[in-house]
Amino acid sequence: MNEEAYLDSSRPPSVKVEKPWGRFEQYTHNVPSTVKIITVVPGGVLSSQYHHKRDELWVILDAGAKVELGEEVLYPSPGEKLYIPRETVHRLSCVGEREVRILEVSLGHFDEEDIVRLEDLYGRVGP
Repeated sequence: MNEEAYLDSSRPPSVKVEKPWGRFEQYTHNVPSTVKIITVVPGGVLSSQYHHKRDELWVILDAGAKVELGEEVLYPSPGEKLYIPRETVHRLSCVGEREVRILEVSLGHFDEEDIVRLEDLYGRVGP
């Protein structure tokens, strides 16, 4: 599966609006969502996981991210956007010498209990 498969028409539209002072980019508009910034320390690795009830849009904020999406391994640049449909296996890690941050916009029902961990370095894979 290639990166373009994650950037399909089923993802919510991203709208860029020019203003006299610059511009803004809007990722959601009047839809249920949860927004957070995830920070991963050098060498840190999140679980290989997927979700049943939510899609995610990741905006890469820093260099040094490694993202596993399905069978693909990506090293996205700051500003790059990745759409992760629900039930897509994904994993984030920091391969740089500084912390990596991503802005995560979860679309749909957000619940930390919705994480299905397939592999985890910290012993959190359930039965």
